[in-house]
Amino acid sequence: MKKINIKIAAIVASIGLLTVNGCKKSFLDSDQLSQYSPENLDNVDALKGVLNALGRASRNEFFGDSAPLLTESLFSDVAVDGTTDKSTPAQNLVSQITPDANLDNDDFNKVGWYWTNFFAAVRSANTIVSNIDRPKYTSEQQKNEILAGAYFYRAYFYYRLVHEFGDVPLLLKDLTSPKYDFYSTKREVILQKMKEDLTFAQQWIKDGGNKGEVTNGAVNHLLAKINLALGDFDGAIAAANKVIDGGTYALMRNRFGSTAGDLTKNVVWDLHRMDNKAISANKEALLLVIDRQTLQGRTDLGSQLMRNTVPAWHFNNLNIPQGGLQAIVDGINAEIPLTRMYGRGIGRYRGTYYSTTQIWTDQTDYRHAKGMWMDMTDLVYNNPAIKNSKDPAISSLYGKPVVQYTKDNINKVFTNGAVDTIRHWFSWPHYKVFINSTNQFAEDPNWNPPRGTNTDWYVFRLAETYLLRAEAYVWKGQQGLAMADINQVRGRANAQLLTDASKVNIGTVLDERARELFWEEPRKTELTRIAFIFAKTGIASYTGKTYTLANFSQNNFFYDRIIEKNSFYRDKVPTLQGVRYEIAPYHVLWPVPAAAQRFNTNGMINQNEGYTGAEKNVPPLDKIVE
Repeated sequence: MKKINIKIAAIVASIGLLTVNGCKKSFLDSDQLSQYSPENLDNVDALKGVLNALGRASRNEFFGDSAPLLTESLFSDVAVDGTTDKSTPAQNLVSQITPDANLDNDDFNKVGWYWTNFFAAVRSANTIVSNIDRPKYTSEQQKNEILAGAYFYRAYFYYRLVHEFGDVPLLLKDLTSPKYDFYSTKREVILQKMKEDLTFAQQWIKDGGNKGEVTNGAVNHLLAKINLALGDFDGAIAAANKVIDGGTYALMRNRFGSTAGDLTKNVVWDLHRMDNKAISANKEALLLVIDRQTLQGRTDLGSQLMRNTVPAWHFNNLNIPQGGLQAIVDGINAEIPLTRMYGRGIGRYRGTYYSTTQIWTDQTDYRHAKGMWMDMTDLVYNNPAIKNSKDPAISSLYGKPVVQYTKDNINKVFTNGAVDTIRHWFSWPHYKVFINSTNQFAEDPNWNPPRGTNTDWYVFRLAETYLLRAEAYVWKGQQGLAMADINQVRGRANAQLLTDASKVNIGTVLDERARELFWEEPRKTELTRIAFIFAKTGIASYTGKTYTLANFSQNNFFYDRIIEKNSFYRDKVPTLQGVRYEIAPYHVLWPVPAAAQRFNTNGMINQNEGYTGAEKNVPPLDKIVE
């Protein structure tokens, strides 16, 4: 197996990397120049070190308490922030998401994190671009492969930024002096430049390198997304074809890896095990981030995936049906250790009825099978006091499944009838988020209590490539071909195959993405990209409604889809703190943090419509200005 590309910390230290979060000011502050010391960038190892740091920057989105990807997810149809013991999380987005709000805080949201960290990553990529001619190379291939890697990461982060914030400043070279005159550049101009760069990268980046490095498959996968965003559907299909038909990658359809012998599980379980993602037998991974408890450069607090995504089942006032006796305990040494079996969550990511129930339409789908997908009633009564009770009616409950509460028994099942179903009672994809520890308690602090230790993770996977190509076929009106691609993903998961091509639409693609790509896709980014396509092309959505760019922030598919599928926002459901979930059409684009504008004294970074400051906007640049 290829070696793991994880010696990030040592390499980064040698070239003087400043941590992305080392300064609380905006990336546009005039006193921040390159993150790297130019005199140290005259050798190949140094530039490769910058590439490694870019991989680390992409990794940070997925991991940690209140990981940034949570914010991407809650601006969508699949989830809301389930933290109901505070009034600060992003739940009423109308009142809480403003340019001057706290936009980078675990107990608020990570909108500002994306602006700061993704632009910092763009500047790191530009450091390579601006210094590419300085080292001595062994070949033209070596030089261009490094340059292509920088182009890939710059395109990756800009693809995200323009679908989070819209028109943003375009930086194509490293800064050598303070700059106070940034201007917003049109989204389409940025995407076209990124497409050109990826076309170069296609030629020079090869497959088969170290795990965690950019692959040719990842380049073409990203190119497919950018072509979709530009409305070049044939280009998207061509890029996806290179991945799907290139002979290097394949959907994993047979049992493999460390868990292949577990007859209680299936190939989807194998696919998402922490020690199976980076092995050579796995042909589905296009781009990985590497994060292991035993390796240098690991995430300090581990993935925290179970903490973020599992309900707070351990302190939910749940009693036995007779009432008066606590039903479940979370002790790690309990005889039935539910915490070790499923993780100790706090319900930050609260899936919607749409994503947890509505999309699961058949009983054969591996992704929703018993033991793969968890319902609260799959937990069992494990309080030792139940087992030790002298009442046979009570002691017989021990080890049996928790009963579903009803309006008739709720006052007994829950203390005083109080149950917070937002945070404490919902189902979740155990197969995806169960990140166990190989070291158990003694050597792994992130496993005590179990909340999700360090793990490798998919950034791009072939299953999504099929769904990108399916989407392109839908835009072209070729529903039969789209259905065939969706069925490749469904068939691998043992789900019932689609049979009526006439019913395949963008909603069908989004449903399958929701089933397949939990905590992989940036859902807000993809919904905004699709909303732009509807507005640009004038193609009617599956509801029959059409959109235009002229009033994009007031009337868009992004908002209509969320209101259709996310009942928390549609019904303005209140939390225990009295905060009502609410979202508006202008949230299709996030606010530019006010600090970025304040420091930009001689230019104009436009504010998005719907937020204070948009009235001062000027026309964005419609061409590249070096």
